[in-house]
Amino acid sequence: MTTTTAPELLVHADADALGRAAAAEAGRIIRTALETKRTVRMMLAAAPSQAATLEWLLREPGIDWSRVEAFHMDDYIGLVADAPQGFGNWLMQHFFDQIDSETTFNRIDTSNSPAEEAVRYGAVMGDERFDLVLLGLGVNGHLAFNDPPAEFAGAERARVVELDIVSRQQQVDEGHFPDVDTVPSTAITVTISRLLNADRIIASVPGEVKRQAAWDTLHQPIGPDHPGTALRTHPAVTLHVDRHSDPGTIR
Repeated sequence: MTTTTAPELLVHADADALGRAAAAEAGRIIRTALETKRTVRMMLAAAPSQAATLEWLLREPGIDWSRVEAFHMDDYIGLVADAPQGFGNWLMQHFFDQIDSETTFNRIDTSNSPAEEAVRYGAVMGDERFDLVLLGLGVNGHLAFNDPPAEFAGAERARVVELDIVSRQQQVDEGHFPDVDTVPSTAITVTISRLLNADRIIASVPGEVKRQAAWDTLHQPIGPDHPGTALRTHPAVTLHVDRHSDPGTIR
């Protein structure tokens, strides 16, 4: 029988306050891990919902970024190499290029054969636990690009997936693509079981469009129709929301 734990829910005034608080928590986790480990392993999401958290994380004091090994959790198949919508590119622009010291950033290489790259990237991640995972929730509750119905317990570390229409429309609504037909239909994603192989997970979920996903994560039966519910199978998750995404406003 799976043990379940309700994520710690923290409600903030706005997206910037959410990002500041999530970054402060992440900074504490990283600094503590660096006290006893040579290298800290961190998994990152790339999305507008993560922008404030990553911006504030760059300001966190006392982090030796040269001792951080970073990964990202998904990327599109079929974009040109320098496309700004590529999640690896987004993280370089918004985070890693802003760090003075050299940080190891392991990227999904979408120029490879997708199936071969999923295997290669899975091998790069290996089975060693992440010290910290920073993630968000999709409008449909997805974790990374594990859209519903999502596989919770597969042995793969990464896989090639078909994106559902809700995920693709979300990318249009967030201003990344002009219409849904220009959004890639496939991606490589880290699996849910690999994301949960972590000591701590911080979810940054701002905005009214994410409120239902936050509520579903906390209250729906744990299962593939609501991927975010997998977070309730992990013992150390913090869910940061703002007043617009606060699931407590749903009655």
